[in-house]
Amino acid sequence: MKHIRIVRLLALLICMVGLSAQAQFAKPEAAIKYRQSALTVMGTHFGRLAEMAQGKVPFDAKVAQDNEAVFAVVSKLPWAAFVEGSDKGETKAKAEIWSEGAKFKEAQDKLMAEAMKLNAAAKTGKLEDLKVAVGAVGGACKNCHDQFRAK
Repeated sequence: MKHIRIVRLLALLICMVGLSAQAQFAKPEAAIKYRQSALTVMGTHFGRLAEMAQGKVPFDAKVAQDNEAVFAVVSKLPWAAFVEGSDKGETKAKAEIWSEGAKFKEAQDKLMAEAMKLNAAAKTGKLEDLKVAVGAVGGACKNCHDQFRAK
């Protein structure tokens, strides 16, 4: 009985999140601001991992895990904010995001797959594992930026 209550509560929360996301992006400007904020936070935490992987700052397994944990959560957020009409205004998003939606989704999926590997690598506490995973995530980010972000 307790499990049923938990499942019902989770279903209700998921519905509420879906409804609030729609309302949150009632204006294209709100979607742009939201995704830019999420991408900034992603970049900050990934940047800290990249600095360790590149030897620019000393490797600290705990700091790497903490930064990866934030990256893992935030990396899921910006994609819902690429809504119709948010291609105008203060944005570097290229029109190809909307005209080549399947290709953009493929780029997102690639990043998410590499982010899962980064999560596993950070949990090992080994710098070599982190280096490999950071390189793969960086490649996924670059690929998407090259195709879908204006300079």
